[in-house]
Amino acid sequence: MHLNPIALAIPAFLVAMGLELLVARARRRQAYRLSDSIADLGCGVGQQVAGLFMAASLLAAYEWLFSRASLVHFRSGSGWPWLVAFLWVDVAYYWWHRLSHRVNFLWAVHAVHHQSEDFNLAVALRQAILSPVTSFPFYLPMAFLGVPTLAFATLNALSTLYQFWIHTELVRKIGPLERILNTPSSHRVHHAVNPRYLDRNYAAVLIVWDRLFGTYVPERERPVYGVTKPIQSFNPLWAQAQPWSELAVKALALRGLDRLRVLWRSPDWRASALPSEEDVQARPKFDRQLGRGVGRYAFVQFVPLIAATFLLLLWADTAAVRSLGVAALFVFWTLLTVGGLLDGHRWAVPAEIARLAALGAALTCWAPLPGGRGISALAVSAVLGSAA
Repeated sequence: MHLNPIALAIPAFLVAMGLELLVARARRRQAYRLSDSIADLGCGVGQQVAGLFMAASLLAAYEWLFSRASLVHFRSGSGWPWLVAFLWVDVAYYWWHRLSHRVNFLWAVHAVHHQSEDFNLAVALRQAILSPVTSFPFYLPMAFLGVPTLAFATLNALSTLYQFWIHTELVRKIGPLERILNTPSSHRVHHAVNPRYLDRNYAAVLIVWDRLFGTYVPERERPVYGVTKPIQSFNPLWAQAQPWSELAVKALALRGLDRLRVLWRSPDWRASALPSEEDVQARPKFDRQLGRGVGRYAFVQFVPLIAATFLLLLWADTAAVRSLGVAALFVFWTLLTVGGLLDGHRWAVPAEIARLAALGAALTCWAPLPGGRGISALAVSAVLGSAA
């Protein structure tokens, strides 16, 4: 079985979020809101499940380049390719991240990560489905520099894991390390929409890149989180689509070649004036008043979805493509209907009834995979949860 480091970290992520919630309550602070947290985790689930169909191709492309076009060759067992991988992954992430805030079609992908108006560990998992695709070209030069695929994949995963802990309001500044490492304080600035904080602090692990390239700003005013134009939805699938919809509206409002130019222009190109610091501080968080039953039902349906994702990530390499496709369909269907319920849409109830009926039918007729693993039935059962 292939060991997916992100999959293996899921239990630790959940424990850390639980501890953050307990510490916040002890300090009489609200760290989490149910609807927003489901949206955050739903985006992460969507990215990981979609990644099952993309990750192998990306790594295969890297391996092909490494094996055929490497210009540097290290001796076996050398630590140099790992050092090169660490530095290149970190600086490449910085430039991908910076351009993702300054180029519209890249921002349409990355904006998903910034939509939450909360800042907690769940936000770290709010990721765009297409992020691995847009960031991949920035890492490809490592193949020419002789960095093996294993080193690239490992350091890239470790960089992602490091960035989990910096999404919290409970850790203040950490002394001299603030000058070297990306920390919760620096990253709160990055997620804020305060005018002074916009488009700052792009680092992954080392904040030195921001200091070197002039994009570092320390935390001073109280950060207000989100995007300049709030999404006003808790649906994880709409979260993925909304930035593209907004970009399409911008393009249609233009004429001639500007409809194409808008793709690589900055998000603030031909945009209205940004709100002032006073307006930002006064901005209320988006919320919907739903009955307790809706929130509880969404929670009960979402928890087994996390278990299903965990199983899919662990056993994806042993499952048939057809099995993965059906399981992924149910995962995205669940995200759609749960998000629709949290947003109070009328279509969500019949869509949820249809989902439960389809899941029941799948459990009735699905046969275990060759080899006795039965992953498909396990995954479908996990998605179905209490409705079974």
